[in-house]
Amino acid sequence: MNSPTDLDALNPDQLRALARQLMTQVDEKTRESHYRQTRIDQLTHELSVIKRLQFGKRSEQFTAEQLSLLDEAIDEDLAALEAELNELRSDAPQEKPRKQAKRLPLPPQLPRTDIHHEPTELNCPCGCQRVRIGEDISEKLDYAPGVFTVERHIRGKWACKACETLIQAPVPPHVIDKGIPTNGLLAQVLVAKYGDHLPLYRQERIFARAGLAIPQSTLGGWVGICGVRLQPLVDALREELLRHSVLHADETPVQMLSPGKGKTHRAYLWAYSSTQYAEVRAVVYEFADGRSGEHARAFLGNWRGKLVVDDYSGYKAGFKLGITEIGCMAHARRKFFDLHASKKSQIAEQALKFFVALYDVEREAADLDPEQRRAIREERGRPIAQALHVWMLAQRKLVSEGSAIANALDYNLKRWQALTRYLDDPHVPIDNNQIENLIRPWAIGRANWLFAGSLRAGQRAAAIMSLVRSAQLNGHDPYAYLKDVLTRLPTQRADKIAELLPHNWVPPVP
Repeated sequence: MNSPTDLDALNPDQLRALARQLMTQVDEKTRESHYRQTRIDQLTHELSVIKRLQFGKRSEQFTAEQLSLLDEAIDEDLAALEAELNELRSDAPQEKPRKQAKRLPLPPQLPRTDIHHEPTELNCPCGCQRVRIGEDISEKLDYAPGVFTVERHIRGKWACKACETLIQAPVPPHVIDKGIPTNGLLAQVLVAKYGDHLPLYRQERIFARAGLAIPQSTLGGWVGICGVRLQPLVDALREELLRHSVLHADETPVQMLSPGKGKTHRAYLWAYSSTQYAEVRAVVYEFADGRSGEHARAFLGNWRGKLVVDDYSGYKAGFKLGITEIGCMAHARRKFFDLHASKKSQIAEQALKFFVALYDVEREAADLDPEQRRAIREERGRPIAQALHVWMLAQRKLVSEGSAIANALDYNLKRWQALTRYLDDPHVPIDNNQIENLIRPWAIGRANWLFAGSLRAGQRAAAIMSLVRSAQLNGHDPYAYLKDVLTRLPTQRADKIAELLPHNWVPPVP
């Protein structure tokens, strides 16, 4: 801030400029404070709703599995909401903390590893040598498949007898402050839940067989907090994905519990990924309570690239805004394949031969550089596509209106421009199979967890699955990736968060 002498030296124009600058800063602070309070009010209301649900859910007509999953979602949501509220209130006067139950000691029979934290400098500023007068010990629970171990963090107390000062080396910050789980145990729980599709009540049983039963409610609290801590990384991954000019998109239904009704309703998982030709391999999932195209528009924002999709109408509004539609040749082929498989249609069999030829070209072009791919598509792919188009036009005149083969031909002819745009751009794939493969784990997972316990639970699953699957796409073990990310995240600078994205991550040296 300028001193009075500095202000006296300013001319009227400089004073007006300074006043405008100060007013701008005041306005920004006011808006920030208003947003913070509004968000606190929203989260506080949501927290109260979930707490009421927590105590009222027993009267709902849920099955045992539904009730277990609802418990899991409530525990996770409560922990996530409290973590978000604590972050928002970090600059505000703190309420009196809720009294926590005393934590029971970890079982003495578990193997223990001592980790010492000592000051690097033992000389006191007064010139004397500090001496060790004691230590504090805290324990964290670690887990390797089938085996629990305990990390004993030992912090020596060092004192200077001359000036009577005491110092201790700090314990590195942790994702869950004052919690018992190591980052390895947290990574194990997350990968088991979102990578191996094991609900927390099943993990509780697995841990019990390994020698320590961790309550499902405790596991749920850990998952909820981790979801909040990892969200900035998922946001950064989305920003990275939207820098690409060609993307895949698809969606699949997921059942979600509807407390108050005692049943489930259909929600949707949306998926977006880079293509096989992109340097960055990434996928981001979004969970929404419906299939409206507004969800895709909200995710893509101002992005105006080429989007590979099926014929779902929800994307159409985006195409009117400047996004270029890329059709899926696999969907086009499937129309004829189904006809041939079910009715042995000879026309469908002839069509399939054209598609086989197109895919033969793509297999040869897959590992070529973009210009070589463009050349082989132009030389061999385009003539096949043109011949297929001419053949379909001729066949359409011969088949009966409203027949199954007429519908298959109409689908292809109507979308022909979108289906063949890949021939003009070597960075565009021929189909949407990549995203369908990336969405398949959700279909497999549904057989285990059956449905999402809440909207927040679905959103949290989508976020963490984005990191797990993107890590796998880049050849990383998701457990090793999440363990290291959770270790580094508390001290990672916000402007360096991209270093922890799966495609940028470098495994630590053992």
